[in-house]
Amino acid sequence: MRVLVVMPTYNEAENIRQIVPAVLQTHNSIELLVVDDGSPDGTGTLVDKMVEQDSRVHIIHREEKSGLGSAYVAGFKYALSHKYDLIFEMDADFSHNPKYLPEMIKLAEKYDVVIGSRYVKGVNVVNWPMKRLLLSYYANVYTRLVTGVKIMDGTGGFQCFHREVLEAIDLDRVHSDGYSFQIEMKFKSWKKGFKLYEHPIIFMDREKGTSKMSKKIVREAIVMVWRLRLLACLGKL
Repeated sequence: MRVLVVMPTYNEAENIRQIVPAVLQTHNSIELLVVDDGSPDGTGTLVDKMVEQDSRVHIIHREEKSGLGSAYVAGFKYALSHKYDLIFEMDADFSHNPKYLPEMIKLAEKYDVVIGSRYVKGVNVVNWPMKRLLLSYYANVYTRLVTGVKIMDGTGGFQCFHREVLEAIDLDRVHSDGYSFQIEMKFKSWKKGFKLYEHPIIFMDREKGTSKMSKKIVREAIVMVWRLRLLACLGKL
């Protein structure tokens, strides 16, 4: 079983030194791919040094900040072309605790998509401002109502896909970003008949660096769910 964690970065130099070894030490089969969008703070350069020292670390350098969604698509295509069996999405800021990786790999023996869920058992988010927590929580309520997908955390970005799931989704037609990207990937997986499972996690807000959340990402998500519903009705997913 070959496992790849895909980790997009932009100005994560404060976190990358710690998160890479933290991920790798959780499971012997795990490798890690950083997709760096030309971070001005030297994140990519730090990872280059890690690549030289550890064959389990890989990097894709992109010239400029091009968005979370396209970074994940680049990582997914790399994973498919290099024949990995399980592919994870994961943030670089420790909001997704690496300790959950072995549990999610085990669950992937029974499920096609394993979601690290903040909301499947109550609300498990630590250190977020109440405004952002409410935005996230009700964005998920809205997503369930519009799309019909019975997932409590449709906007979460910590998840594991079997390669067959990514092969079934036309990645060249995935152009959304942020919340929208996470919703789109789960919705398309569900519509194609794959089994999704939510595994409870505790989400910790970042302690270092700056959040990439923006009003543009929120607006895109509001529209995206209706677009996905329409495409599904037209049979164009």
